[in-house]
Amino acid sequence: MIRYVISRLFNSFLVMLAVSFIAFFIMYKAGDPLQLLLPPDATAQEVAQMRHTLGLDGSFLTQYKSFMIQLSHGNLGNSFIYGEPALDIVLERLPATLELAILAMGVSILLGVPLGVISSMDPDSLKSKAIMLFSLTGISIPVFWIGMMLVLIFSVVFEILPSSGRGEVYLFSSVFTWDGIKHLIMPVTTLSLFQLALIIRLTQSGMREVLTEDYVKFATAKGLPRKVIVYRHAFKNTLLPLITVIGIQFGQLIAFTIVTETIFAWPGTGKLIIDSIQNLDRPVVIAYLLVVALIFILINFIVDILYTWVDPRVRLS
Repeated sequence: MIRYVISRLFNSFLVMLAVSFIAFFIMYKAGDPLQLLLPPDATAQEVAQMRHTLGLDGSFLTQYKSFMIQLSHGNLGNSFIYGEPALDIVLERLPATLELAILAMGVSILLGVPLGVISSMDPDSLKSKAIMLFSLTGISIPVFWIGMMLVLIFSVVFEILPSSGRGEVYLFSSVFTWDGIKHLIMPVTTLSLFQLALIIRLTQSGMREVLTEDYVKFATAKGLPRKVIVYRHAFKNTLLPLITVIGIQFGQLIAFTIVTETIFAWPGTGKLIIDSIQNLDRPVVIAYLLVVALIFILINFIVDILYTWVDPRVRLS
């Protein structure tokens, strides 16, 4: 276990190093931020002074070396726009994005897994066909269209849900206040619909494959109750691919909530990264990408641990 953790830490370090280099290179080539920070009539002296102040007057390697030295001290630099530490700005917005992602994935798992199991037990029934039709619809409809339709119906026509913002926040979350819950309903629904449809299909296909295995037939021949066969023996063997996909999708939810946060003006990291890219705010973009990469690494580590819990034959090595 210790050797596995050390190996993962070393690999994580290499991943973070690669992400930092690629992100820095892309933002270096994206353009000169001084063209956005200074007025068009700025003198050459003012431009040179600002460039020196922001540390943009060296070559790519010089700037990257300076960035890595700062990074080794836990400093990702100050935002060109806000003038505050870039990491603090990202971490300040991160709870709002995590709240959306966790709730959307929680709803998807709580509804998707049971519906997938139910639809696998009798695939030809009307109930199963209705579930799979819903799943197909959820996968096919674009996320931005769902969000816009929800705003049109519940905010514009019926005026029962707010169309933007996070609402009243208590203890870093909106779920503890009624106003916050009303602001959460549409963004969470928009984000969770695709994940819900995906989990239903994965669970259903995995269960249908497992239910044809010999040990399931043997358990049926022994006279075990149907629910015991399905939930205790068959379902457990569909968990490995399901956990893998849920882990990947959860990371993507955190990293790519940009569309949903833009539609609902949700003050999370998705809206922040869009604004930062438009303003060529290099420190904030790099800080965001490094935080997201770290989250992906942590999620993959947790998924590996879950593998050993679901299937004891899997060894961490």
